[in-house]
Order: sequence, then C-alpha cells, then structure tokens
Amino acid sequence: MNPFYKDYSEYMQGIFPGMKVQKLSIDAGFTCPNRDGSIGRGGCIYCNNASFTPSYCKPAETVEQQLEKGKAFFRKKYPEMKYLAYFQSYTNTFGRSGEDLAELYRRAADVEDVVGIVIGTRPDCLADDLLDELAVLNRRMPVIVEIGAETSFDSTLRLINRNHTWAQVEDAVRRLHSRGIRAGLHLIAGLPGETDSDVLLTVGKACALPVDSLKLHQLQVIKGTELHRRMEAGELEVKPYDMESYLRLCVAIVGKVPRHICIERFLSSSPPVMVVAPQWGLKNYTFVNLLLGRLRADG
Repeated sequence: MNPFYKDYSEYMQGIFPGMKVQKLSIDAGFTCPNRDGSIGRGGCIYCNNASFTPSYCKPAETVEQQLEKGKAFFRKKYPEMKYLAYFQSYTNTFGRSGEDLAELYRRAADVEDVVGIVIGTRPDCLADDLLDELAVLNRRMPVIVEIGAETSFDSTLRLINRNHTWAQVEDAVRRLHSRGIRAGLHLIAGLPGETDSDVLLTVGKACALPVDSLKLHQLQVIKGTELHRRMEAGELEVKPYDMESYLRLCVAIVGKVPRHICIERFLSSSPPVMVVAPQWGLKNYTFVNLLLGRLRADG
C-alpha cells in the first residue's frame, strides 16, 4: 500500500476487490457545449483529443466494437483482466436525452467482462434525469463520473474557454453524491495566470467536496491548439513547469489531500511529437516513482 496517499490501485481494489481492472476508452461521437456554439466555440484552448485518445477509439465504430478491440489489445498479456468502459472523448453526457444516454451506457455494460462504467463530462452537463438513470445503472455495476473542473477560479475558466463555473462543479458533485454515484474531479496545474498557491487553493476546495478521486496533471502546450497559437503570438503568457518545481508542488498537494480521496495521477504524457512544452518525456509511473522518493526523503 502506498503510505503517502490513496493511489489508483488501492481505489480500484476498494471497488473491485480481487480483480484486475483496466479502463477501455470509448469515443461515442460526442462534442462539447463550448465547441458546438451552445455556450462557446473552439473548445478548451489547450485541448487536442488526439493527444490522449487510443488508436482503437473510432467514433465510426460502435461502442461494442471499440470495447472488443480494446479487450483484444490487453487479453493476450492479461487473460483474467476485467474492464471499465471509459467514455472519454469530449463531453459524454451532452446533447442527448437521459434515456438515450442511459441506453448507450447499458450497451457498454452488457459487453462481456465489463464490470464498471466511467463517464468523462463537464459539471454543466449533468441533468437530474440523467443522474437518476445513472443511479439505476449504479445498482447493477459501479458507475464513476469524472468531471472536468480544472480550476476553482472562474476568471481562469473563462480565459481557457471552459465557460462553466466552480459553483456548477460543487453542485454537480453534491448531486452525484446524493445518489450514491462516485465522483472524480480533473484538475490542471499551471493554467495561465495561476500560481502554486492558486492550485493548492483549488485542491483544498475540491477536497472539501464529497469527491472520491482527483486526477491531476501539469498543463501541456500541444501543437496546433489555441493555447499554442496564443503563446506563439505573444497574446498569452504561459510558464510551463520544470520538473523540480512540479515535484515540489505535488509534494504539497499530497499533504493537502486526505487519505479517503484517491489521487489517480499527477502527470499528463501526450505523445512527445505533439508536445511543445514542457518536454519531460516521462510516463506517469516514472514521475510517481520520483515523487515517492521525494516524499520518503522528506520524511
């Protein structure tokens, strides 16, 4: 057991005791309200879905086909593996009725060896009728909703073209919790204009909510994004972390997160060819080993 914080392995064992589980990403053809004109256009200024979407995810293929391809990828090495259907790309609760969404998730749940559903979304795209449907599905198998919160500062949320508010994050987490559905928050360190103190304030606010997990990573500048364009044009100041500064921040974050909240990850590791900055070339597990070493050294 990790002595410093609840990691993802411990979190999963608490939900799926005795099982090895693996997320299988799905692209179900969604978009986002800040892309299609509902509340904005262009999406988040740092976003390029190709930087984190596995090659087997193709929205032209059915949910079932994508899951079977993902299973085939892992089955050769891990024949006993069970799977979480991970609706990852874009906002996976947007633009369809609660009933239609629930049917989509049920189809994934019906695939052999799928033991849980993970849904990536935004806090402003979680209608009550959908949450009621998720509560029903959650009685059949665990449902985890991962909310892109990013920061508690509304001014930053506007700057990066998220166009939701922190109040909506708080409301969404509480409504999920009231229905017994696990909620995770995604947070980004190093957003334009934010300091380490700002990041730690956001982490503190997140931990005050009834969340089950946090997923953290450093801001990456990805080629071709609006963030990259603005940085190159001198329109937006971006100060990517160096490794040492980010390690120090993560040590402080671990000190603020109570043991009952899982920290799923600390690092984003997009394909190096796509990354402008910071160019660390590290996988999450390598960074975690560095972090654990620092935590042990600090006593």
